[in-house]
Amino acid sequence: MTDASLTHPVPEPPRMGSVLSRNIARMRDRRAREEVSAPWSERVSDRVTAFAGSMTFVVIHAVAYGAWIAVNVGAVPGVRAFDPSFVMLAMEASVEAIFLSTFVLISQNRMMGTAAKQADLDLQINLLAEHELTRLIGLVDRMARHMGIDPDAHGELDEIKQDVSPEAVLDGLEDAARE
Repeated sequence: MTDASLTHPVPEPPRMGSVLSRNIARMRDRRAREEVSAPWSERVSDRVTAFAGSMTFVVIHAVAYGAWIAVNVGAVPGVRAFDPSFVMLAMEASVEAIFLSTFVLISQNRMMGTAAKQADLDLQINLLAEHELTRLIGLVDRMARHMGIDPDAHGELDEIKQDVSPEAVLDGLEDAARE
């Protein structure tokens, strides 16, 4: 047996099912519509936040503040100091920080709203899937009993055939958190 006979061709990557492809396209389209319909203040805030979080922003500030400091400590010959105590620099940086933090908060509020909608969607899908699985378990139980098979070997079937109450789960989580 040769080494060549032990190799196999590289498998083709699995194709996404049509439902998955459709869902991805629909979610992408929805996000695009939401971005277009967002208020101008949120769009501006997102752009400012994106720029403030970039290396370009860091480089511009490093150069600008470095030049400001160099001029005002007398390191640049022929240029007179205009802020020797750096009070104007501190004020400018403080005002910029106030505005940047406001832009970041606006963007975070929008992202939290988006995350809350996504969490609600996830919860609804999970509840629907749980309900459907509960119904399938009931169907399989009836089929097994019809065929003379005891499907409840572990004594859990009655419990798993019941829908789970989301309120009961939340109450249980809250009780556990208090302990």
